[in-house]
Amino acid sequence: MDRMSPLDAAFLQLEDEEPGTSLAIASIAVFEGRAPSTDEFAAALAGRLPLIPRYRQKAREVALDLGPPVWVDDPSFDLGYHLRRTALPPPGGDRELAALMGRVMSARLDRARPLWEYWLVDGVRDAGTGEERWALISKVHHSMVDGISGTDLYRVVFDATPEPGAPAPDDWHPEPPPSDLALASAAALDLLRLPAKQARALLAAARRPRALGRTAARTARGVASLAGALVPASRTSLSGALSGHRRFALARGTVDDVRRVRSALGGTFNDVVLAAVTAGFRELLLERGEQPAPHGVRTLVPVSVRAPGEESIRDNRVSLLLADLPVDVADPVERLAAVRARLTHLKAAGEAEAGAALLAVAGGEPFPSIAAPVRLAARLPQRQIVTVTTNVPGPRRPLYALGRRLVEIVPYVPIAARLRTGVAIFSYCGRLTFGVTGDYDTAADVWTLADGIERGLAELVSAAAAQEGEEEGGPEPLRAP
Repeated sequence: MDRMSPLDAAFLQLEDEEPGTSLAIASIAVFEGRAPSTDEFAAALAGRLPLIPRYRQKAREVALDLGPPVWVDDPSFDLGYHLRRTALPPPGGDRELAALMGRVMSARLDRARPLWEYWLVDGVRDAGTGEERWALISKVHHSMVDGISGTDLYRVVFDATPEPGAPAPDDWHPEPPPSDLALASAAALDLLRLPAKQARALLAAARRPRALGRTAARTARGVASLAGALVPASRTSLSGALSGHRRFALARGTVDDVRRVRSALGGTFNDVVLAAVTAGFRELLLERGEQPAPHGVRTLVPVSVRAPGEESIRDNRVSLLLADLPVDVADPVERLAAVRARLTHLKAAGEAEAGAALLAVAGGEPFPSIAAPVRLAARLPQRQIVTVTTNVPGPRRPLYALGRRLVEIVPYVPIAARLRTGVAIFSYCGRLTFGVTGDYDTAADVWTLADGIERGLAELVSAAAAQEGEEEGGPEPLRAP
């Protein structure tokens, strides 16, 4: 039995407070060739389950929120329930695959079972060549993984070579499920022990006063910066009540495109992709007949605080930045410079460090004192955050499933709390994909956003090429003979 962290638990609580909302994260993995049979894939997946204990555990909540939810073995675990199969209608292109993704992600995962599903998808076709493909939709609840630990699952489930790996030894026998009374009693005992644990933590911190002072100062600066985002964003059609269903769209680029822009125009990888996303939101607002405002699109940007080597730990270890995307800036180069300046300022202000420190403090507090504010906040309408944009680096070397090469991975980010759109960014083997989530009723134009992102990146690549031409002196002028 493992206890959830306050952040893991928050994703379950937020889902509880928003009827119809699913807080599962997901991705689409597209493979070459013909799909394996269901039995063949199930056998291969069964050989990896010992390496992913969470896949055979389910979430149990503790009465009265005395403690965080816990992960317990599912004595009725049935792999067949979690592995589904479907097919796309012709022609099996991006639009059909995206429509399926929207339907799959509209449904909540069953809380009575382990919180994940895999969907084998037949009938996929390469948009350029028409060659046969197949896809795997991986759907996992956010309480179980974040982007980094979710990506690590690919390295566990798939192979690094075309030759399939051997199954892992499996001697799993489910532990007897604890009773509700046992869970409540254990949580109450933890509450009684908590003051002594807090005292020891304070004593340990007091032994390092300089480090404590530096941490406190950085945290204070970060909290002050985050507090500035409490001011509501300008009103746009991007915020408001959500339905219980989702739409999905996708865009593409290349890692080399981003590198070329960085080399010529400056900035980080995140700066460039966020500038492309900003262009997409600008185009979306203009298409809707709305004037893009300087503070109209404030995005939550998750920041990993996971230490190297902790990728295989199935939980959430993220902080955040809150950035206003400069959708009011028309020029792509100026837009990139504005994104770069804003993110540089937020990083210097220590927003991510402050968020991590606050989560660490929450982890040492009585869970009832954390759970109640989270549930209350979920019920209150918010106008401070308009969207979420998350960037996760994926594997740089090819992966394989039963000898079939993985071609691309398209990410999905859930939306809730009046966020009608969200964008996830993923890189794999030089390919760059953007997954765009939209509310079904109020964001029917998700493809406008996706296409705008592609055009925004193309504009930056063109600007980089022009800059390179200027630096090289440009073409030689024509001379009279």
